[in-house]
Amino acid sequence: MKRLVAIGALCLAACAQQPQLALRGSGDLGVVIERASGRVAVVDNSAAAVLGSVDGLGDLSHASVVFSRDGRYAYVFGRDGGLSKVDLLTRQLERRVVQAGNSIGGAISQDGRIVVAQNYEPGGIKAFDARTLELLADIPSTYGAEGKRSKVVGLADLPGNRFAYALFDAGEIWIADLSAPRQPKLSKFRDVGRQPYDGLVTPDGRYYLAGLFGEDGVALVDLWRPEQGARKILAAYGRGEEKLPVFKMPHLRGWAVAGRRAYLPAVGRHEVLVVDTATWQEVGRIPVKGQPVFVMARPDGRQVWVNFALPDNGWVQVIDTLDDRLLATLAPGKAVLHLEFSPKGEQVWISARDDDRVLIYDTESLKQVGSLVAQNPSGIFFTSRAARIGF
Repeated sequence: MKRLVAIGALCLAACAQQPQLALRGSGDLGVVIERASGRVAVVDNSAAAVLGSVDGLGDLSHASVVFSRDGRYAYVFGRDGGLSKVDLLTRQLERRVVQAGNSIGGAISQDGRIVVAQNYEPGGIKAFDARTLELLADIPSTYGAEGKRSKVVGLADLPGNRFAYALFDAGEIWIADLSAPRQPKLSKFRDVGRQPYDGLVTPDGRYYLAGLFGEDGVALVDLWRPEQGARKILAAYGRGEEKLPVFKMPHLRGWAVAGRRAYLPAVGRHEVLVVDTATWQEVGRIPVKGQPVFVMARPDGRQVWVNFALPDNGWVQVIDTLDDRLLATLAPGKAVLHLEFSPKGEQVWISARDDDRVLIYDTESLKQVGSLVAQNPSGIFFTSRAARIGF
């Protein structure tokens, strides 16, 4: 009995030395990438507060994040090929692997068991066990008679524990079925267009789209009818016009799908393209202040918010999707890099990198209602993404 009492006293003493964290859920949590510091700030989007930070995540100059199904863990993909598993509740780095030389993003499977990284160098994708970060599959992006490897971009999760991605150098779209991750099955769509540079899957999981940098247009695959192959849409949106220099590539993961319409950034133009998602035909264009980078829809689809590349990256414009008109032009701060809506869209958080701040706006009044200090903030990611296809 005395021995048990002694053990209990030791346990209590050890627990007393640990930081005490409030019991809480994970549904209103998120992270802000502090790109210059190799860390993420863990935030509460309901309280508009920074709860703490997690360091040691490597090069986050082009970082992205996905979440476990329960919203507890953030998987952070760094530019240096690092894949980090962060516990948002304890605010600790649980595991980290450097899995490539140059990497720009990743995705998580429908069942939440597989995390996949897309890589520039060496080209290809790698699949990991979400719990342990054990490597499950290494799929090189080898193409052509010479066996070269392509940069991989546009990775998106699909229903059925599948993943779609584009091969920038090869002009191809691949779908990897990882339902048995150690025995992946590949479907390849060749000659989809020159230099597919990013991609997305529609919210219903039916269509995968890859924007083309080397030519006007978008490659589209109907995932319900893959036997039809890839087809090109919007091939004439820049016909007869000179493309402007592109200072920052648009991010297709930030394309907006609102109701029956998609709102897409036109590469090298000061326009947002409006597309009917039933026919995939262009139905309109909205002139905007600069070259769009993110074109993101409020969760209810009533508004689309747009930020821009240099030299217009201090501005944000808001589009009313009822009549496709510009509703407002805002100046949140210097070097606006990313926008993230609260789960039901009453607020939008905007990172202003060169002001070291995250600005919070009310989406009805379009007024700033708060701000947070963050060091060189870029991406903002909320755990509500865990319940969305392609996020």
